[in-house]
Amino acid sequence: MLSVQGLHLWRGDRHVLRGVSFDAGSGQCVLLTGRNGAGKTTLLRAIAGLLDPEEGKVLWRGESTRATRDTFHSELAYLGHEPPLKGDLTGYENLHYGVGIRRAVAATEIDAALDRTGARAFADRATRRLSAGQRRRIALAGLLLANAALWLLDEPTTNLDADGQALVAQLIRQQLDRGLVVAAVHQGIELPAGKVRALELEAA
Repeated sequence: MLSVQGLHLWRGDRHVLRGVSFDAGSGQCVLLTGRNGAGKTTLLRAIAGLLDPEEGKVLWRGESTRATRDTFHSELAYLGHEPPLKGDLTGYENLHYGVGIRRAVAATEIDAALDRTGARAFADRATRRLSAGQRRRIALAGLLLANAALWLLDEPTTNLDADGQALVAQLIRQQLDRGLVVAAVHQGIELPAGKVRALELEAA
């Protein structure tokens, strides 16, 4: 479903991505590893279309994501290192409006996603008043509500306790029943061995 072909990307005079290529199909999780500065976040952002590589291309379902950007984005959910939440809105409001941009979402769906991520108890508070781990759980609920075939995750277990890290692994396993995941990680995520591919990036 996803094919990354020969991506090269520079940041100033630094050659961050050097011909990165990989393919991933439904039911697979690609774990991006490597030291800080190796280009994991840059690669995720390039796949998502947030950065334009100087060379190479990204294909989704056999078509260039540049040529079919709207269709690709409708099937994509991207969760960066910092959760995309508005601080003055409650967790519930962030999900209602954030997901509502993509599709109509019912209150019962939001409640179910909050229950799934353990965020229901604090979803009525302004997110600026939440801990980093609580904000991450709200963002994970948004990931579920996106109903996307492709998840791009940048350090998804950041700021989470042991239970939260186990939750992320459960959510990824659930996602692999219907789509695929590309995740940048510093520590391992417990997933079925046959469904995981590690791709180590080297710092320039």
